[in-house]
Amino acid sequence: MAQLLRVQNFNISSDGIGAGEHQSLEVPFGLPAPQRLFSWAGATASWPMRTDPGGSRGLDDYFTRDFSHNIGAEIMGRNKFGPQRGPWLDHEWRGWWGDEPPFHTPVFVMTHHERPSYTLSDTTFHFVDAAPATVLERAREAAQGKDVRLGGGVSTIRQFLDADLVDTLHLAVSPLELGSGLRLWTSPDELLDRFHLDVVPSPSGVVHHLFWRK
Repeated sequence: MAQLLRVQNFNISSDGIGAGEHQSLEVPFGLPAPQRLFSWAGATASWPMRTDPGGSRGLDDYFTRDFSHNIGAEIMGRNKFGPQRGPWLDHEWRGWWGDEPPFHTPVFVMTHHERPSYTLSDTTFHFVDAAPATVLERAREAAQGKDVRLGGGVSTIRQFLDADLVDTLHLAVSPLELGSGLRLWTSPDELLDRFHLDVVPSPSGVVHHLFWRK
């Protein structure tokens, strides 16, 4: 069975924006109140950081629960990994996620400034300066037959789309306009030359866009 490259549960606004342009340690998404984009997932029973019982069931919960199903490796951009830009000033920064990252797989961080790999819990981070196709080849090998998740951010997903390497996408479109920021698309129609599309509205107000390669 072919190993797929999958974008899953990626959150954007109704005008196609997934992050602000000025991300920092204090403002990780570069956006005011970024939780407005992913509150649908946080409200579900399967949200992994839920500390109290309850939460919604249904469509949103299905997507939250399915996030790690058959995933053997993750690819992300430098901007998703952390707020630093340029050469690494030190190696103390080990990601936003603390000592127990939520990935549970090898993670390949795309960067022009490589640094040694390291492991936290059951997640090993590798730092790779290479073209998307080369990074995907390494991730597929590490995934040992499972699929690879393309975690973002926006610019990284655009790189892999431009290289025609993405097999499926699930985008959760929130009912708000942000006006400016890093834009994944102007309209989902931009992807219809290569992908089928199903659009499924949720009671939460989020509209799930499901793309799969033609």
